[in-house]
Amino acid sequence: MSINKNKYNIITLCGSIKFKDEFMKVQEKLTLDGNIVLTPNFFNNIKKEEIDLETKRMLDEMHKQKIDMSDEIYVINFGGYIGESTKTEIEYAKTKGKKVSYLESIK
Repeated sequence: MSINKNKYNIITLCGSIKFKDEFMKVQEKLTLDGNIVLTPNFFNNIKKEEIDLETKRMLDEMHKQKIDMSDEIYVINFGGYIGESTKTEIEYAKTKGKKVSYLESIK
C-alpha cells in the first residue's frame, strides 16, 4: 500500500458570497492543482439579510479559524470588488503571516 507523503497546501477562499459561481470555479481549479480548499458557507435557503448579528459573528469567527488553519488565502475579487468583510479577512491573514493571492490583479 502506498502512502502519499505530500503535504497539501491549505487555501481558504475569501470574498463576497455573491460571487458563488466564481468561488466554485476557483475551488475546483485549486483542488485539481493539488490543494485543500476551504470555502465560506453558502446558504441556499437563507438570505444574508436574514442572518442575525450573533450568527454573523459566529460565521465570521469560523472563517477566521479557517484562515488560521490555512497556509494562504485566495481572494475572489471578481470585477476588482473587495468588500469590507473581505478587507478585514485580508488584514487578519496578513497579521497571521499567511500568503495572500488574488483572482484578479489588484491596482
